[in-house]
Amino acid sequence: MVAYNRRFIEESSILSRKRLDIPCVFLSHQKKDAEYTRKIADFLIENEIDIYFDEYDIDLKNTNQNNNPDKMTKAILKGINSSSHMLVIVSPNTLYSNWVPFEIGFGFDKTDLGILTLKGIAKGKLPAYLKTAKRIRDRYDINSFVRYLTRNNDNELCKSFDYYDHSSFNHPLYNVMDSIIVD
Repeated sequence: MVAYNRRFIEESSILSRKRLDIPCVFLSHQKKDAEYTRKIADFLIENEIDIYFDEYDIDLKNTNQNNNPDKMTKAILKGINSSSHMLVIVSPNTLYSNWVPFEIGFGFDKTDLGILTLKGIAKGKLPAYLKTAKRIRDRYDINSFVRYLTRNNDNELCKSFDYYDHSSFNHPLYNVMDSIIVD
């Protein structure tokens, strides 16, 4: 199966993929974390999971650059409505985002909400409004999330298991997320 950024496929194809129960993850993040979020987006696509990532959305980028909140809101709503899941990428920058709380509020009842913490984010640093959702705190958790969405067992990730071993230096998210966190 091929994964897509749903921003680039026709509305009829989005509806077909939703009817087929093909998951799509909306990536909510603060703009300063775009580089890390891009690595997460690429990781999900590589594992055959559809995404909605605004950095790949030219219309949304142009809207943001032109400071047009109406168009920005419509683009965000379209992305969330196209998605079955939402991952909120959490870093210290998230606290200063104007849009992340809006996206969470809109997506809370429409998607399966998850919180993904970047490397070095302590459990106690999460704002209260983020503590109500499922947390993906490390590479072990993101591997489990991928297996859940793709309905694969431990050895069926798209690359070799060694490549995706959460403790491996070769893991694509090695510099993005912690290896494993035991709370």
